[in-house]
Amino acid sequence: MSVLLPAEWAPQSAVQLTWPRAAGDFSRHFAAVENNFIQIAVAISRYEDVIIGYELEPTELKFRLTQAGAVAKRLHVYKIRSNDVWARDHGPITVLRDGKPVHLDFIFNGWGNKFDATLDNQVTRQLAALDAWAAPVESLDFVLEGGGIESDGQGTLLTTERCLLAPTRNPQFCKMQIEQKLKAWFGLSRVLWLTHGDLIGDDTDGHIDTIARFCDPQTIAYQSCDDPNDPHYEDLKLMEQELLAVRTADGKPYRLVPLPLPRAIHDEDGKRLPAGYPNFLILNGAVLVPTYGDAVGDSQALLRLRDCFPGREVIGIDCRALINQYGSLHCVTMQIPLPP
Repeated sequence: MSVLLPAEWAPQSAVQLTWPRAAGDFSRHFAAVENNFIQIAVAISRYEDVIIGYELEPTELKFRLTQAGAVAKRLHVYKIRSNDVWARDHGPITVLRDGKPVHLDFIFNGWGNKFDATLDNQVTRQLAALDAWAAPVESLDFVLEGGGIESDGQGTLLTTERCLLAPTRNPQFCKMQIEQKLKAWFGLSRVLWLTHGDLIGDDTDGHIDTIARFCDPQTIAYQSCDDPNDPHYEDLKLMEQELLAVRTADGKPYRLVPLPLPRAIHDEDGKRLPAGYPNFLILNGAVLVPTYGDAVGDSQALLRLRDCFPGREVIGIDCRALINQYGSLHCVTMQIPLPP
């Protein structure tokens, strides 16, 4: 039996979103965050279907999204219950087994029991029960979030030790055992582990999708920092050295594309928020890139990513509202691959 974890640039059938709740963690910023979600959903609908979990009346949300410019026939809204919005981490991780999709439903425990995720841990099964997708759902007794892994679609997985080896996730397994499980579940030939790279304010224990992303099997875009006075500088330079040392499956250096670090953003309490440009989403014909009101950083990131994705429209979406809860654009989305 062949198993493949498709790269994000592989053809997609849809992207899943879990809509924010007025009484949820975003309550203080709800209007701005919902507007952020509307922009994301409208942009996705230009290229592919959007599957949305929503706690209220689906017809009402579909109407509002259509009024905002979404393609109505591509909107699929289902009434479900959830704790929060981070579909990347509570949505299904889809593999192709002999070419047929299977949705792997791992345990989501709120990034190591930091937050209540009881309802989020049921989202994939709730959507399956409502026929949001036809592929079977396979539940696994293992804590894993989609934001913690990055696939090149050719058997290589990129991840971080801080996240996957965190004692609050799967303490019963050592690194070797975890790697063996990942290889079996995802059809991998190798796993590349980063020991450095962390954004201040990140509460995921170092998700890979905040610091380094495959753009194609030979290219990695990563979060850089060129300011020696910034507290990120030393750790991100060490991560850069790690990336310089790793090789492709055929032994060649990766093409590395540094993305600028956005100007520091702080919340009302003065806490720095984990804004970064690697948290982009690849779609069938586009790449959605988070922006943060930093004219220089935003324009540089968009320019560099346009060079990484020829043939795809690269679109910036202001995610300053999302970052108030320590996540960004990729964190609130989960792509559903299209079977070959």
